[in-house]
Amino acid sequence: MKLATLIQNTPLETSFPEYDIAFLTSDSRKVTANSLFAALKGVTFDGRQYIKEAIQKGATAILTDTFDDAQSFPQVAFLFSQNPHRDFAKLAANFYQVQPEHIAAVTGTNGKTSIADFVRQMLNMSGRKAASLGTLGLIKNNEEPQYAMTTPDPITIHQDLALLENQGYNYLVMEASSHGICQYRIGGVSIKVAGFTNLTRDHLDYHKTMENYFNAKKLLFTDILVPNGVAVLNADSDTFETLAQACLDTHKKVVSYGFHGKELKLLHIHPLSHGQKLTLSYYGKNVEISIPLAGEFQAMNVLCALGIAAELTGNPFEMLSLVEKIHGAKGRLEFVGTTKNGAAVYVDYAHTPDALENILKAMRPHTSGKLEVLFGCGGDRDKGKRPLMGKIAHDLADVVYVTDDNPRSEEPETIRAEIMQACAKGINLPNRAQAIKTAIQNLNNGDVLLVAGKGHETGQIIKGVTHPFSDHEEIIKNL
Repeated sequence: MKLATLIQNTPLETSFPEYDIAFLTSDSRKVTANSLFAALKGVTFDGRQYIKEAIQKGATAILTDTFDDAQSFPQVAFLFSQNPHRDFAKLAANFYQVQPEHIAAVTGTNGKTSIADFVRQMLNMSGRKAASLGTLGLIKNNEEPQYAMTTPDPITIHQDLALLENQGYNYLVMEASSHGICQYRIGGVSIKVAGFTNLTRDHLDYHKTMENYFNAKKLLFTDILVPNGVAVLNADSDTFETLAQACLDTHKKVVSYGFHGKELKLLHIHPLSHGQKLTLSYYGKNVEISIPLAGEFQAMNVLCALGIAAELTGNPFEMLSLVEKIHGAKGRLEFVGTTKNGAAVYVDYAHTPDALENILKAMRPHTSGKLEVLFGCGGDRDKGKRPLMGKIAHDLADVVYVTDDNPRSEEPETIRAEIMQACAKGINLPNRAQAIKTAIQNLNNGDVLLVAGKGHETGQIIKGVTHPFSDHEEIIKNL
């Protein structure tokens, strides 16, 4: 592609419009002849340090914010940008050219994976060809998911978008992480509907403050959502008024859901043995639906998914007719099985204080015996949430097993000790597989065991090495 074509609709300028660009990358190791290298500053690496190496490998264009030695390479097209991350995403969109016509994104601390999966399920049930992209991978129809990352890099995203469009997928729903948003990984995606779940403590190792964390999420609605796009917002969230006003100020339509919602107002929840019945005011009409999912938080996830699907298709009552047929996403309050004496075991991805609190409260009405939980906290991440999660488990569960999650480079016993200091009833078990075995052996009739933190994951990171590990498989072994 000609460089002049590649930089169309961006603020970038070049003296070499006729240069042919064969490849885009932000990884200097992948540079080949006639590449454009984006020298981006990341958390761990600064791509600007690899500009000369990229030129030696054949890069003919460099995207960066600054480079003092540019005059030493007169035949290289330097594209200077005030926001290289944002402009790289736009270049990726121009390079791959096509993407599905109807794209939605969902962000928030909790619920993204379930909501994206629910929307995809409803769209496919309606006869539309839809995919989802996020923590569970790229999911198309009944194919095995490809890679798993909440928000991939811009090149991977736009390769996928072009592939989906060429395969006839007109609909896509994406998870949008705070990292992915503020780093503009989805900056070149034409997002028509964006959903927001909630904002609770997470990723403060990266964002430092809750204000920074919120502002990262807000960018999806103010800067990335297309003009006149639709924002589907949780009216029960403390951030609702601020986020709704930001959307209106940038000419976005606001649709709200929850107990305080307008278009999707939750009037009443009635727990059932294997789910719950919801009474709603739905786009001005009172309706009842039954969903095969437990917990108020899942009711909220369903409402957000309904709002996104309704606005993306323009057919709210068609989507309502399908929502009762959805099933839970993998690793999200997933029922694994029962013991011989009648205890139930579930897996959930809950790895934040809010998520753990919600899931334990959701399971209590479904527990006739003891409510038991097994969890840990990740290493090299926000340490402040460890005692918070310990206290929540202590207060809301009858039996607590504290074990290892993904300790990464930290000492596992240190992480467990920081949880245990706020969890007097905690049983400290260092080996996750052994902890699961012990917890299941101790269950009695009517008990419920929640194995939390890793959900769908199939690996455990210890001392920088990822070892094969699945909560689901370990539970099956012991049932």
